[in-house]
Amino acid sequence: MDRKLLDILCCPTSKQPLALLGGAELEAINRAIAAGGVSRADGSPQAEALDAGLITRDRRTAYRIDDGIPVLLADEALATDTIDGFPR
Repeated sequence: MDRKLLDILCCPTSKQPLALLGGAELEAINRAIAAGGVSRADGSPQAEALDAGLITRDRRTAYRIDDGIPVLLADEALATDTIDGFPR
């Protein structure tokens, strides 16, 4: 992801800056998705594994990146506190 774009992106709800998900974070989320344990903020299940994602500074909310495009919709946010083994 372009560094300049990443510098201006923020969470649509909390307005916190966003950073790219690291390997361990992405692995934990994808493990939970495979187990059927991840829901979006609107309550719908996150069925597909993430190739990449963004996370808020407080590490509580993650957003997926689809085909290089950040999906920064509040209803599609993933709460990391519901994911077992998510690195803090």
